[in-house]
Amino acid sequence: MLNLSQNGCSVWVTSSTELALTPTCLALGKFDGVHRGHKRVIEPILPTSQNEIRGEWQSGGKKEISNIYGESTFTANSSLPSSHTYSTVVTFNPHPQEYFTGKPRAWLTPMEEKIEQLRSLGVEQLVMLPFDKILCALSPEDFVERILVEQLQAARISVGEDFRFGSRRRGTAQDLQFIAARYNIPVNIISLETQGSTQIDNSGKEERISTSLIREILATGNMEKANELLGRSYALIGKVVTGEQIGRTIGFPTANLQIPKDKFLPRKGVYAVRVSILNDVSNKYEYHCLGVMNIGSRPTVNGANLSVEVHLFDWAGDLYERTLKVRMEKFLRPEQKFSGLEALKNQIKQDCINAKIFFGSEL
Repeated sequence: MLNLSQNGCSVWVTSSTELALTPTCLALGKFDGVHRGHKRVIEPILPTSQNEIRGEWQSGGKKEISNIYGESTFTANSSLPSSHTYSTVVTFNPHPQEYFTGKPRAWLTPMEEKIEQLRSLGVEQLVMLPFDKILCALSPEDFVERILVEQLQAARISVGEDFRFGSRRRGTAQDLQFIAARYNIPVNIISLETQGSTQIDNSGKEERISTSLIREILATGNMEKANELLGRSYALIGKVVTGEQIGRTIGFPTANLQIPKDKFLPRKGVYAVRVSILNDVSNKYEYHCLGVMNIGSRPTVNGANLSVEVHLFDWAGDLYERTLKVRMEKFLRPEQKFSGLEALKNQIKQDCINAKIFFGSEL
């Protein structure tokens, strides 16, 4: 599958090592969230000059490669120099935790979001290794030899210092470095990114940035902290679908967002948000607005299902079927039930005032 970016660059995505572009420079891990710590692991495998790589992808000879669904072909550049190695993130599908527990997992970055984040960093390829009985049974030595050396033709590898691999997670980052050395493959072991000296855990050590920690923080609604650890604003991306249109009756029309089922939602409540609207023609996000968003079941109107609704400041256009990217900046208040629509209307007015105070000079 070829994922085209807004600027014409692309990420080649495959779950088959046979279809992977080789040779490769690899970053290994789960990379859910693509947070600050993940970026440090990815940096060593990126091309030294993104302008040079973009030129290579957009010019020269062509060759056809079937995508992982067998539905079409994509045009790759066969004129790349023989010394070119593809910057490649290697992860696992399904998530190992999901595989062992049998329970679906909500992601900070579902697949499309992960691809876009990797593309923005300059990654050229995402390989999703099927996490199954065969992969689980591989010894650390076999994983390196069969997957990384023979199939992906790794020229360089980068991992976090807590990386584990092979049957029963027996392989450590140091083991990977030792095994790969037999094949003259250098391995960068990246120290864990921490929050800083002001954040100390119970053991007296600086608390490291991790996907699980970010999930915990999002569950409390502390968007400032979560965004700091991510290195960007946490966002919900979805298409606007028809809702019950109750907001229109009280003077606050909202866009009802259809969010991917596997997207991790933060604490229920009201948020100050930045909203971008996708232009379906240019495939770029435009019309950047400010607003408020509610995540909840709308108890005041006896709502039964969880919904995500956004009210944009100073917007009067039709948003149905449009895709919105909503960046969550500030948690304003938890979800609550009001005595009626008039009380709800007054609270939404106050929510808008509080959001505008937060955004300040941006309005």
